[in-house]
Amino acid sequence: MPRQGPLLERLTHRLAETPPDFLDEPAIGGQGAAVVAAVVHDLLRLHGHAASREALKRFEARDATTDRNRLALALIACWLLADDWFVSASIDGGALLQFLGEESAILAAMTPAPRFVHDPDRREELARTCLARLDFVPEGETGAQANDRLSSISGAERQRLLAASREMEARAHAVREALVKKAAEESADKWSRE
Repeated sequence: MPRQGPLLERLTHRLAETPPDFLDEPAIGGQGAAVVAAVVHDLLRLHGHAASREALKRFEARDATTDRNRLALALIACWLLADDWFVSASIDGGALLQFLGEESAILAAMTPAPRFVHDPDRREELARTCLARLDFVPEGETGAQANDRLSSISGAERQRLLAASREMEARAHAVREALVKKAAEESADKWSRE
């Protein structure tokens, strides 16, 4: 069951006030200023955790085309997770790394990172996604309310729901085909006995 988190407005306000250092271009191939792996390392230390060099490698860029937006969003997410509320919440280091690495990449694949600072709906999406993936709900909301709102605002969540729906439909189709085949076999057996 999700735990009670902070007020959503606190997080969206924090995102709106993201400092320029967290909006710097990620360091990729000698370009850019922000070393994302170092920022992630510092965030984990702030939360009382350590990360192995291997775990931090996913925050090092190799290709500007594929890595820039993902790393830029990881920087913004680091700023969000450095909020005093998150620091005092005793969040598992693995969960932090997963959110920064995997969930940020999913969001970044659909939306340019600066929009998560400048667009109110994208700020809400990032804040809600962060809370949901770390097993929290915004203060004053139930789990169902938080899930409904996240589903309605999040492009990534809509993609997940569509994928799950397609998977369920494919399974239902396979079951229907198996039932038709079995009925045909039983019918053929009946005819051969008569």
